[in-house]
Amino acid sequence: MPQDIHFDGYISFTLAILLLFVGKSCTRRFEILQRYSIPEPVLGGLVCIAVVSALHAILGIKVDFQLGVRDILLLYFFAAIGLGSDVRTLAQGGKPLAILLALAAAFIVVQNLLGMAVARGFGLDHRVGLLTGSISLTGGVGTTLAWVPHFVNQLGIGNAEVIGLSSNMAGLIAACSIGGPIATFLIRRHGLQSSDEAKLGVGVRYEDEERTRLDYNSVLLALFWLNAALILGRGISDLIELTGLRLPAFVGSLLAGILLRNITSTFSRQKGQLWHWDRMRAGVALVSDICLGVFLTMALMGLQPWQMQGVAGFVLTALVLQVIVAIAFTVLVVFFFMGRDYEAAVMSAGFGGIALGSTATAIANMSAVTREHGAAPRAFIVVPLVCGFFIDLVNALVIGFMAR
Repeated sequence: MPQDIHFDGYISFTLAILLLFVGKSCTRRFEILQRYSIPEPVLGGLVCIAVVSALHAILGIKVDFQLGVRDILLLYFFAAIGLGSDVRTLAQGGKPLAILLALAAAFIVVQNLLGMAVARGFGLDHRVGLLTGSISLTGGVGTTLAWVPHFVNQLGIGNAEVIGLSSNMAGLIAACSIGGPIATFLIRRHGLQSSDEAKLGVGVRYEDEERTRLDYNSVLLALFWLNAALILGRGISDLIELTGLRLPAFVGSLLAGILLRNITSTFSRQKGQLWHWDRMRAGVALVSDICLGVFLTMALMGLQPWQMQGVAGFVLTALVLQVIVAIAFTVLVVFFFMGRDYEAAVMSAGFGGIALGSTATAIANMSAVTREHGAAPRAFIVVPLVCGFFIDLVNALVIGFMAR
C-alpha cells in the first residue's frame, strides 16, 4: 500500500528554489509566456501541482510540504515594501490611491453579492457565498482562516474551511494567470509606452544609466533593517489585534517598514550610517525579489486540488463567474478610472491580484509586466498600499456586515 510522502522545511524550501528556476527556464524557452507576462514562480508552482496531483490520482500518494518558512518570506517582502515607501513619494500616489481603493472596495461588494447569489442557486446558506467572495479571494489564506471559526461556530457551516481554502486555491491560480494577459491586451490595444522609456534619448541604453551599487554592505544593511521591521511589526500586529480587527500579520510588517523608513529619513544623508537608505536600496530590492519569488512558488506548492471533492461544483461555478467579472471590471472600469495610460495598465495587472489572489500575486503580476514593457513607479507605490493595508481594513468591515 502506497505511503504518503512528507518533506520537511529544508527540503520544501530547497524544492521551492528549484521550482523557481524551472519557472524561469520555462519563461526563457517559451516566447508566449514572456509575451503575456506570466510570473515565473507560477510556472514552477504549477509544475509542482501537476506532479503532486498525478501522484495522488494515479498512485494514491499524498505529498505534504512543510511550508512554515513561506509566511516568514511574506513578512520580509512586505517589510521591504514598507522600507521602500518614502512619505514624500507616497504623496504622489494620493489621488490614484484613493481612486483604486474606492474601486477595490466597490468590487468587494460586487464579489460578495455574486458569491451569495451562486450559493443561493446551489441551495446553500447565502452567507456561504462570502467564502467564495472577498474572504478567500481579496482576503487570501490569512483572512480565510481568521473567519472560519465564525462560520463554523456561529453559523453552523461545518465545511467552511474546505470551501474557503478551495476558493483561495482556485483564485490564486486565476490571479496569476490573468494579470499579465490583461496588461498586455491593454498595452497593445491602446499603444501604451512606459514613461521611463519615453524619457530615454536616442542612442541611450538602460545599461548606460547610473545604477545603485549592490555590495556586501548594502545587503547586510538590508537584512538589518528588514529584521528590525519584522520585530517592530510583531508589536504593531499585536496592537491591531487588540482592536478586534482581523488583519493578516504582514500588515504589521508593512507599517513597521514605513515607520522605520520615514522616522529615520532625516538621517539618510549621513553616509556610512546604518540608516543610509540610498546605500541599502539595492540590497532591499534583491532580498524582496527573492522572497516574493520563493513565497509565491511555495504558496502554489501547498495547494491540494483533491481537497475540493464534495464542493467542487459550487466552488468552480462561483470562481468561473468571479474571474469573468474580475476581468470585465478591470478592463472596463479600473483601467478607465486609473487614467488609461501605461501605469493604469500595470495597475490593472495588479488588480487581478487584489481581486482574486493576494498582494504578493499583484506585485508578481506587475513585476512580470514591467520586466517586459518598462518601469511603472507609481503603480508600485499605489497597489501595495491599497492591497497590502487599506483594502484589508475595508474587507474586514464589509465581511463583518454581510456575514451577520
